[in-house]
Amino acid sequence: MKALLSEIGSCTICSEFLPLGPRPIVSAHPESRIAIIGQAPGTKVHETGIPWDDPSGDRLRNWLGVDKDAFYEVEKFALIPMGFCYPGKGKSGDLPPRPECAPQWHTNLLDPMKNLGLTILVGSYAQAYYLQKRKKKTLTETVRAWETYLPEFIPLPHPSGRNNIWLKKNSWFEATLVPALKAQVKKALS
Repeated sequence: MKALLSEIGSCTICSEFLPLGPRPIVSAHPESRIAIIGQAPGTKVHETGIPWDDPSGDRLRNWLGVDKDAFYEVEKFALIPMGFCYPGKGKSGDLPPRPECAPQWHTNLLDPMKNLGLTILVGSYAQAYYLQKRKKKTLTETVRAWETYLPEFIPLPHPSGRNNIWLKKNSWFEATLVPALKAQVKKALS
């Protein structure tokens, strides 16, 4: 795994499309118990090199019921984005994750994780890639059907502040899914 992470760290497959240049950000270990498959790092994470080191990460950790120390223990959590580098700015937020990363690296990262008890799919890009035809028509429908993807996956909306309106419209998420998510995380880590 160390050699693989080193290879990923020097990846330049899509460098011509990256406005800030390549800086692959991923965290994984063969003993990881939970994989969190997200979208792509934002500018703050690009700067620090620490996955989920932003307000979205704070909200995600709250949903999971874990503190920063536990979240960054690689034997507990593998933090794997769909696109490993900051993709650039779009009209209404960051651009989508680069499509090269997941097919190039995900299988090699996940295969050695024999103790993986849960994979959390954060956002529509991770859900589309991993659920494929099992994904519902909308992110809301997919997240609402979360129980149908257990025990392998739990789909979540992105914890970005841009989704505050979605969270208000879908109060069932924090009332029902978040407590169940915390229980699934606790189970996978025990």
